[in-house]
Amino acid sequence: MSTLAPPTTKLFPNDSLEKQVYNLVEEFKENLPIVNDRYRLAYNLYKYLTGEGDSPEISVKNAKLKIVGVSKKELSQKLAEELSKIK
Repeated sequence: MSTLAPPTTKLFPNDSLEKQVYNLVEEFKENLPIVNDRYRLAYNLYKYLTGEGDSPEISVKNAKLKIVGVSKKELSQKLAEELSKIK
């Protein structure tokens, strides 16, 4: 038996909405120490920007994130400000 190589990963272009949102959330890695929490939040914010998800305030509240150094309200305000620059 032989093992096949894993499939390659297709990366998003740097100017795509997905990449911008994931990079934005990655800037808050000091406040969101768990990588999976950042990915989950970025996905929720991406859905918000495409018109399918909840606002940053609701996403931060419902995503069950481990937040360090700031409150949920402060984090959601910072995210909303940064998201307005992406739109």
